[in-house]
Amino acid sequence: MASPGIRVVMSGAGNMGRQIMTAIEAADDLELIGALDGLSTEPSVEIGDRAVPLSNSLDSLAAWSPDVVVDFSNAEWTVKLIPAAVEAGIRPVIGTSGLPDEVVADAARRVNEANLGGVIAANFALGAVLMMHLANVAAPLFDSVEIIEQHHDGKVDAPSGTAVATAQSMRAARDSDFSRKEAERHNLDGYDSRGAELGGASLHSVRLPGLVAHQVIVFGGNDETLTIRHDSMSRASFIPEILRAVRAAPALDHLVIGLDRLLGLRTD
Repeated sequence: MASPGIRVVMSGAGNMGRQIMTAIEAADDLELIGALDGLSTEPSVEIGDRAVPLSNSLDSLAAWSPDVVVDFSNAEWTVKLIPAAVEAGIRPVIGTSGLPDEVVADAARRVNEANLGGVIAANFALGAVLMMHLANVAAPLFDSVEIIEQHHDGKVDAPSGTAVATAQSMRAARDSDFSRKEAERHNLDGYDSRGAELGGASLHSVRLPGLVAHQVIVFGGNDETLTIRHDSMSRASFIPEILRAVRAAPALDHLVIGLDRLLGLRTD
């Protein structure tokens, strides 16, 4: 059992949540005190050699009184979790995918008004954040781009939060839409094989067993292309930066949106 340090509750006790809990349990400066899962009926979850208290009620947050709650659950649960955490003075670290912009904005307002710290990030893999950073550098210099994101077949949302965040940040970096070639004819009625569109960028989603999390950004120019690719081979790739966010949250007085800001790649 880890020695007492930053007291942490895990929200979401699925595969990702269990890996995060295992890493928290192994860290000398973090203390795992409980787990939340709205769909669970079990009283505990086995992490390492001990049973960690497990609850399906948000009321347990205030009762446990952690310093930080880490959330990798689903958007419907996260929307309820954030106000409950802030009201109890608990700092949120959120990695749940598919949160609407208005939910993130509301979370920032709540956390900032409470003078708490917290982190929301679309992706906690270091390589993914650097991929997006490099894409922002290239975005003003190329007029056309497509994003192909690939995930395991258990992922419920599409396009991925990372793909959406990538398209949004590239659009902001160039301050104008990309040029997008529309298909003149669709060979399958009712389907646009050119994919979704955001700011002139085409987004394509792949869902297959055997995949974890992968993204390719392809820029097109005059007789050349530039490809930036990132692959997460396992969920373990997210763990180091999740722990970085947990350790940073108690010292923050506002919500940091994006791992790139936490790493100092962006200062806005």
